[in-house]
Amino acid sequence: MHIFPYLIIAAPIIASAFYSLQPRAASIAAGIVDILLSMLIYFQLPFHNIFYVDFTSWIFLIMVSCIYLASTLYSLNYMKDIQARGISERTYYTLLNLFSASMFFTLLMNDYGFMWVGIEATTICSALLIIGEKNDVSLEAAWRYIILVSAGVAFAFISIILIFYNFHTLNVYDIIHSNPTDGLMGRIIVAIALIGFGTKTGVFPVHTWLPDAHSEAPAPVSAMFSGVLLPVALYVLYRIYQIDPFPLLYTWFAVVSIAVSSLFMAYQKNYKRMFAYSTMENMNMALLGFALGGVGVIGALILLITHSFAKSGAFFSSGNIMKSTGSKNMDQVSGLWKGMPWTSTSLVMSSMAATGAPPFGVFIGEFFILSMLAGRNIVQFSIVIFFVMTAFIGINYNVSSMVFRGSSDSREQGWLMAGTAIVCASISLLIGILFLGGYMNALV
Repeated sequence: MHIFPYLIIAAPIIASAFYSLQPRAASIAAGIVDILLSMLIYFQLPFHNIFYVDFTSWIFLIMVSCIYLASTLYSLNYMKDIQARGISERTYYTLLNLFSASMFFTLLMNDYGFMWVGIEATTICSALLIIGEKNDVSLEAAWRYIILVSAGVAFAFISIILIFYNFHTLNVYDIIHSNPTDGLMGRIIVAIALIGFGTKTGVFPVHTWLPDAHSEAPAPVSAMFSGVLLPVALYVLYRIYQIDPFPLLYTWFAVVSIAVSSLFMAYQKNYKRMFAYSTMENMNMALLGFALGGVGVIGALILLITHSFAKSGAFFSSGNIMKSTGSKNMDQVSGLWKGMPWTSTSLVMSSMAATGAPPFGVFIGEFFILSMLAGRNIVQFSIVIFFVMTAFIGINYNVSSMVFRGSSDSREQGWLMAGTAIVCASISLLIGILFLGGYMNALV
């Protein structure tokens, strides 16, 4: 019997029980426990019973547990001002723990139905976290998020029903390894899942909740959204895609979504919305890798784990900037380097990592994906290359202007917030260097 999956899910739930005692300490302890358990579970891979864990799901477990702990640590200082005018500290940590538990549940279950339940549970917890600051704009963003994502999850439920109708089981391992025939029903299931779970992943045109939710949620919640929530939804979509791969449909949706997100990024004035559209681009690049298969899957996994740290670092840095300057408008933020050197460093590193600058891991992941795409469809390759370069230039130009242009009286908001941001950005760099070093050694 594998007990680690039970403990991984239970740890944040138990932490939530400390609502009236020490919610902060309990949440940090749960994050540490989940990281240790996620690492230890590697030595039991693969296994499938009630739970299904292989190397792919293990990568996602590491991502969620690390960003869960990072967001909890960052929240220690960040929530001090918010709880005075918005959500209470106890409620915040309870929701953050349940949010994390629902993602762990989704990743571990060996049943498509329970995976759908886990995704639905993330919606409930995360919607309440969006309104943490309790202003009119955040309430509107949460409402739009609930309506659009609920509609998408309803489509996703149809795909789950069709899976059971076609295979008479919802067991993920059995269905994936049953060598299903290339039939019409399989294609319908995979297509409907793209609409349903694609809503939570950020696939165009069902992505419209994403920039509002990211920009209005508290910074650590935005980091959880971008770093792990969207990848978890993508994980479920990939598991359904494995039933009957439909690369033509998935690759074109991914390509169009990358193009659209890059265009939206070009005229953003709100730096959190800019990073939200960047997340949309990254998720669809990973979707492209999963759809291509083979080396593309390896590229998608490298991209996702690096992106989780990079984009968390970007949103942590954004939270520091917002608390210091009181503005989310890039035109009103300048000269950060002089007053906030640590935050400026993490912001620049995170932006370069998220946009695929070498030697960050996202660059390596995108290299694998694009190398495979070039041999499959030169038209798609040309479109993606153009818009990836557009996003790279746009984001890094805006970030450079915020950091190095003009002067400012901004100040760092505490060593813990700045430290968490720069550690996440540094991990994204470390992943790329280690993987690149290993790859070069293998070639030699």
